[in-house]
Amino acid sequence: MCGICGFFSKNKITREDLVIMNDTMIHRGPNDSGAEIIDGHDGYRIGLAQRRLSILDLSPLGHQPMVSEDGRILVVFNGEIYNFLELKEEMTDYPFKSTCDTEVILAGYLKWGKNFVDHIHGMFAIALYDRESDELILARDRIGKKPLYYWLENGNLVFGSELKPIIKCPGFVPRVNKSIIPRYMYQQYVNAPDSIFENVWQLEPGEMITFYKGQITKKKYWSIKDSYHRNALNPAGSYEEAKAELKKRLQKSVSKRMISDVPLGAFLSGGYDSSLITALAQENSESPVKTFSIGFNVPEYNEAEFAKKVAQHLGTDHTELYINESEMLDLVESIPDYYDEPFADESQIPTMLVCKLAKEKVTVALSGDGGDEFFCGYNIYENVAQAQKLDFPGAIVNAVGKLPAGNGKLIDKFPFRVRVVAGNRDSETKTQFASDSYIKSAHAFMTGVEAMDPVLSMSDYKAGRFGDDGFVPCKYPVESSYGVNDWQIRRMLLDMDTYLPGDILVKMDRASMKYSLECRCPIMDTDVMEYSFAIPHRYKFMDGDKKHILKDIAYDYIPRDLLDRPKKGFGVPMDAWLRGPLKEKLEYYGDIRFLKNQGVFNPEYASGFIRNYLEKGDGGPATGANFSKICWSFFNFQQWYERYM
Repeated sequence: MCGICGFFSKNKITREDLVIMNDTMIHRGPNDSGAEIIDGHDGYRIGLAQRRLSILDLSPLGHQPMVSEDGRILVVFNGEIYNFLELKEEMTDYPFKSTCDTEVILAGYLKWGKNFVDHIHGMFAIALYDRESDELILARDRIGKKPLYYWLENGNLVFGSELKPIIKCPGFVPRVNKSIIPRYMYQQYVNAPDSIFENVWQLEPGEMITFYKGQITKKKYWSIKDSYHRNALNPAGSYEEAKAELKKRLQKSVSKRMISDVPLGAFLSGGYDSSLITALAQENSESPVKTFSIGFNVPEYNEAEFAKKVAQHLGTDHTELYINESEMLDLVESIPDYYDEPFADESQIPTMLVCKLAKEKVTVALSGDGGDEFFCGYNIYENVAQAQKLDFPGAIVNAVGKLPAGNGKLIDKFPFRVRVVAGNRDSETKTQFASDSYIKSAHAFMTGVEAMDPVLSMSDYKAGRFGDDGFVPCKYPVESSYGVNDWQIRRMLLDMDTYLPGDILVKMDRASMKYSLECRCPIMDTDVMEYSFAIPHRYKFMDGDKKHILKDIAYDYIPRDLLDRPKKGFGVPMDAWLRGPLKEKLEYYGDIRFLKNQGVFNPEYASGFIRNYLEKGDGGPATGANFSKICWSFFNFQQWYERYM
């Protein structure tokens, strides 16, 4: 696990500059660092740098940048290749010197060329320079576990695991990408390929780009949609066969992720996913696995007591830490230091605390991330299934609702849930129904005018044609591209493409890297993900039971009464914070003079929204706890802006 950065540029960037860029990520790799600059063709110079968190082969043989035996290929790499031992057996003609996984990237490229990414399985962000072809290749893992940004301007490219090294690159002028802010305000994260800066992009999950003579070529070597349709053509057999095969793949996935030359443990919340992963890890270990959980002194948030019972049943070496509100608040100011792009999923705070706890005893931790998206675990999936059944009558209600009634329309008199179903008419966003007021407010923060997302075809959206106001829509108008009629499956695929890599994995990557902790996610193993698409959906959502087949495997290890309960999750009291200890700072960020000077938001609307939110709590626009998410997005953006702009 590491941080990487570098460039392919004609601009003057010295080795000292590259070291400064690299050292902005010392938290990602405190054990070692390397930086090299070489001459390319046509006046270009290539710089590669890495900060190393040593996990496999702790010796200097794992140092990066790493060079192939013949000197042709240079590589820097962040992540883990879990099938590296099998790959080494396929490439016995290569003279391996180390026992780390980085060398298989060099050997794989020499053997398969750019198709090497089809052979490696794991979490990775790779930068590879080929002296012979004079190409720089950047590649990101299939599901987007590891981040990779790049700045492309005037035929020069600079890249980094985070935005911080790009910000420190000579010549970089940070300009806010205003077109994505309404979506950020609504979704609470910035999704690939966009970034918060103009001319800076993220590689998408499963994407490779090649930079040659000032131009980039993109290739999608793996996608959720293609993998789903390919594997769904060969569905698993009976339920028992599917369960046995899934269990076998999960066992193998956990086993591969327990290969480490440093101490390893697991996060344990007491829920199905983390409990199952912990059980499989304990099954694979001769000694008690170290497990970690965070507790809260507020019953509606606390799951530590359940995690403790699961740990006792499995016989793990369990550590729990109860935290109070002040400990969480203490982390708020540090959010932009490690989340160097606006990010407003409030569970980032307890996630940072559990990573801090784990780092006291281990350097690698297993997590249960991915279970909800791949096996139908979120409550929204129940709502989506109901909405599909009501879609036809909803169309009729929508037509009737356009009739006049008093000073408005008849639909304005309908209950909220009826309005949501009736108004859900855009074929590209059928599974993304939400409150109109949230979307209107997200746009109005920028324009001063409350407006809904434009109705766009998928081709319009992909071609970069957005709304008349110049902003990307808050929702993702891409659902027809999945080619799936079942709304529940469609929403799961959409979440795998957006929410999982853009929110869940970003949250864990930055939180774990803050403490130089590597997080591994067995459920997102390539073999597990692809097999999940072959499992008939009725095995996942069985008689209204979400995540049924995954739960059933967990029951093989843990009694039902320790697992069957409503999920509480990591949460913080945003509304109480924003109206309490963070109120003064929110008032400052929402002051009309500050906003006019800043020049990002519409000053009149934004200041009025924040003022109404703080001063009123009993109805009216921009009031009530429901709007705390918009205000939290705004607050985190302003913290980020203050730190980097």
